[in-house]
Amino acid sequence: MEATGLGAINWIVIIVYLTGMLGVGLYFTKRAGKSTDSFFTAGGRIPAWAAGFSIYATTLSAITYMSTPEQAFLSDWSYSAGNIAIFAIIPILIYFYIPFFRKLNVTSAYEYLEARFGVSLRAVGSILFILFHIGRIAIVVYLPTLAITSVSNINPMLVASVVGLLCIIYTFLGGIEGVIWSDVIQGIILLGGAVLILILGVTYIDGGFGTLIEDATREDKLITAQNFQFGTAAAAIPIIFIGSIFNNLHQYTASQDVVQRYQTTSSMKETSKSLWTNGFLALLTIPLFYGMGTVLYSYFNDMGGLPESVNTSAIVPYFIVTTLPAGVAGLLIAAIFAAAQSTISSSLNSISACVITDFKGRFVGKNQAQDVKLARWAIILSGVIGMSAALFLVSTNREETWNLFLSITGLFGVPIAAVFALGIFTKRANTKGVWVGLIGAAVASYFIGQTNMTPFAVSTFAFLISFALGYVASLLFAASPKNIKGLTIYTRNEAYVKEDEEVKGNMTVNVENS
Repeated sequence: MEATGLGAINWIVIIVYLTGMLGVGLYFTKRAGKSTDSFFTAGGRIPAWAAGFSIYATTLSAITYMSTPEQAFLSDWSYSAGNIAIFAIIPILIYFYIPFFRKLNVTSAYEYLEARFGVSLRAVGSILFILFHIGRIAIVVYLPTLAITSVSNINPMLVASVVGLLCIIYTFLGGIEGVIWSDVIQGIILLGGAVLILILGVTYIDGGFGTLIEDATREDKLITAQNFQFGTAAAAIPIIFIGSIFNNLHQYTASQDVVQRYQTTSSMKETSKSLWTNGFLALLTIPLFYGMGTVLYSYFNDMGGLPESVNTSAIVPYFIVTTLPAGVAGLLIAAIFAAAQSTISSSLNSISACVITDFKGRFVGKNQAQDVKLARWAIILSGVIGMSAALFLVSTNREETWNLFLSITGLFGVPIAAVFALGIFTKRANTKGVWVGLIGAAVASYFIGQTNMTPFAVSTFAFLISFALGYVASLLFAASPKNIKGLTIYTRNEAYVKEDEEVKGNMTVNVENS
């Protein structure tokens, strides 16, 4: 594909946006303070709607902004079952998980694993999160790099470095409060950009909305009865829905970037409101981003098809730059940057929280001023590693990045979500048994991932194997006080936590059986 170039006006718009994001980081530098409480949880002063918007922007990312339309362009809307699955877990989160995290008042989600299963599970949970999010950063840096380099002759190494570097800087400066308010701004930009692409895309199709519906119906680009059948060429919605429940359980119960936001609001009620806000926005994603892919399919169908030289992961920026007016195109490319940066900044702050809380603070000791400085160094290091991995993806010109992301989730993320579930919903689970389940699930996930099974099936098996094998294996080992200390479920399924004492900054909690 011959590069078309962005043009001066588009570059001005993009530079203004990127400079504005740096300004947000600078504004919150003083408020980030010199304490880890301010840097990682914003002192609990974030309003519920902003926290919910931040969770949405964090979980959406450039993976959604570019890969969701790609999925709808290549196949249909079947993956949208994953957005609906969020509503299946919100009541579970509010009724079971949020009380644990809020009453433990943890900075790191994995502090709970130590209270329940010991320090080894805390360490491995934190390490798996860090590895998963470095991989996620790589994909998220890669996508806007692809967006720019697909329409210009700029060196991809330069683009990836600039995208990653700017995220590192404003995450470094503003802490979690700067990240959250940046997420709000970026979320508004990326949603507005999606609406604009939909409206303009339909107007550029010969025949408009009528042609769009005709093309989508004829080519089975929406949802058909075949999508609900197993063993067909179409993606089976039941598998997608079930697999997405487990993927979402990972993201909302065992992933530091989301769990960390539960502590940024003032109360449990506000945290619950933030989850419902996020759920509504996730529902809005379906017509916006899947609709975008269907619109692009109809548009390029009118044009005789997408040029063979265009990477399908770049169809959104290719359409933007080759079709839309200058200035508008720049704004929409900025929306892709916004989707990427909202995720990268959250990942960087959360990785640093794990490094400081789960390792430095746990094994060396706490020093507020020193810990914030080390957190900022952790942000720099993890950002550089993520950018380096992104450059590898650039060199391979990787397509279908969503399935790559889902595969990483199934391997590194979902098994640890089952460990959290074992701790909260069972009393017999113990450290040795959970280790057996975790290792077994990781090995099984790897080999299942080598088959032709959908990534959603991998996630389903990863969770079920980790949970079932962990529980059964626990029955083979005698439960000791160290194994069962932590949290239990009372009658009416209400979770309560009692703080026993703090020993050298490490929380221990008593158990009362129902």
